[in-house]
Amino acid sequence: MAYTDDAVKAKLSALNETQESIVTVAQWVMFHRRHADRTAALWLQRLKDSGANKRLNLMYLANEVVQQSKARKKDDFLIGFSPIIADAAATAYKGATNEVQQKIRRVIEVWRQRQIFEVPIQEAIEARITEIDKSRSSGKPLLGGSLFSSSGGTATPLELQPVVPLHISVSKATLSAKSTASNASIEYDRMMDPETQTPAPPVHAARLSSLVKALANAEGAVTESIKARQELIAGLKKILDSNSATLAVEESQQQELSDRKASIEARKREVEDGIMRGLSPAPDSQDPSASNHHVNGKHLPASIELDRPDIEEITPPPAESFTTLHSSASANVGVNTTLDQQTKNNESTPTVQPVGADLLSSLSMPPVRHHSGSPPNGGTLTKKRKIESEFEPFQDGDAMEDLDDDVLELLRAESGGQ
Repeated sequence: MAYTDDAVKAKLSALNETQESIVTVAQWVMFHRRHADRTAALWLQRLKDSGANKRLNLMYLANEVVQQSKARKKDDFLIGFSPIIADAAATAYKGATNEVQQKIRRVIEVWRQRQIFEVPIQEAIEARITEIDKSRSSGKPLLGGSLFSSSGGTATPLELQPVVPLHISVSKATLSAKSTASNASIEYDRMMDPETQTPAPPVHAARLSSLVKALANAEGAVTESIKARQELIAGLKKILDSNSATLAVEESQQQELSDRKASIEARKREVEDGIMRGLSPAPDSQDPSASNHHVNGKHLPASIELDRPDIEEITPPPAESFTTLHSSASANVGVNTTLDQQTKNNESTPTVQPVGADLLSSLSMPPVRHHSGSPPNGGTLTKKRKIESEFEPFQDGDAMEDLDDDVLELLRAESGGQ
């Protein structure tokens, strides 16, 4: 079936409360989504002309269409229904029975939970329903209060609350302007169609008068829509100017913080470089008292130079000194060892050796040669002292007076031979 106003009205008239009927009509409507705005206007007109039960079926149809459009990410009908949905929901809700009102509330709650419409549109719908509840003659809301009084939806930010009424006014004005302008355009096209026969002058004049009135109403509706939209833009500009001023302050603060961070990072790198080089921190970054010297618990100014402490030299002495010292020490150790051993022998041996035995043994020994590195006179002086100490008891007399003549001859011969 081709899309025409009569076709749309026929589909809406045949709609009933069964799910099959609602889904079938919704699919046909969505197939012609290019005419979403026109379909929404015809749907609203049909809803206003219907009874309470028929209005509920039309609300179910709108619910099916907008939810399927949201799921398929096709915004044609969301855009088409957004300006009129608040007025349509209020029309269907007002004057309905308690059972029908609860069903309409449930549909609106589903829209809020699934975020079908934008927040301002959803809030406009809930505001219209709440307003109807408050204006009831009994003064008591049904079933414990308004369904949206404690809703878990997203609340409007405080700075956006002044523009919410303006947005609602724009939605209403846009709905009225679209409806009246659409009707005026349809009547105008019909009147100006060249194939249409011109009626009698009195009838023609009446139709032209009706067209002028329709065009005037459409013009007035569009003017109200323009005025409401200008007020909304003015409110949005105030919010924009306020946010622009705040943005300038935040950008300045950001630049200041960025400069401070860069300065601290540079200073941190300098301190770390100083630590790696073994240098002290910069004078302006350290405690003034830390630059003083501490000597025996007293503070001295940093300008006073302390004397360098005496330390042992690390350079070893020449090798000759080690050789001389080692030889002298060895000789002294040898002399002391010989004297100690000789003393022990004298103490442990009580017998007296024959007179002249040591002299003969000393004469029969080869001459002592001094090696390099040993003291030249150390060994001779030691032996001389040893002989003198051994023969000290015999120094008062002649040591050879008790020897035989043959022995004396032998000794003299050996002495003369050497």
